[in-house]
Amino acid sequence: KAERGMHDVNIPFAGMEALIGAEMAKLIREVSVTLYMRAAAYAESQGIIIADTKLEFGVDPSSGQPMLIDEVLTPDSSRFWPLSQYAPGRPQPSFDKQFVRDYLTSLNWNKQPPAPPLPASVIAQTSARYREAYRRLAEGRD
Repeated sequence: KAERGMHDVNIPFAGMEALIGAEMAKLIREVSVTLYMRAAAYAESQGIIIADTKLEFGVDPSSGQPMLIDEVLTPDSSRFWPLSQYAPGRPQPSFDKQFVRDYLTSLNWNKQPPAPPLPASVIAQTSARYREAYRRLAEGRD
């Protein structure tokens, strides 16, 4: 986990094993894959591809068991693409924070805090994308 305001660092599976032990790493990998596969199947039935996601785990100090923590399968921690518009080999339309990332990239921002302010139009369009993801996932397919 990165310091506040910084990006989390991806580590290879062997790195996770070195940090938490092979048995716990294997359990977390199995749980992660199961959660992703179930969520991806449901989302696809609602017309959304979960292209990727981030799951974070902690350990319950009283039981030693892994616990899923932080946000799970949100537009901030996942990439949601409309299934009906998917086309390989090009950027995908999305219901996630990629719209904000693309806007910030267009500014040539150096990615150092503080971030530039977002125009109302970017906030409104991002909010609409998040609401559409919610509508499709919670209320049913488009």
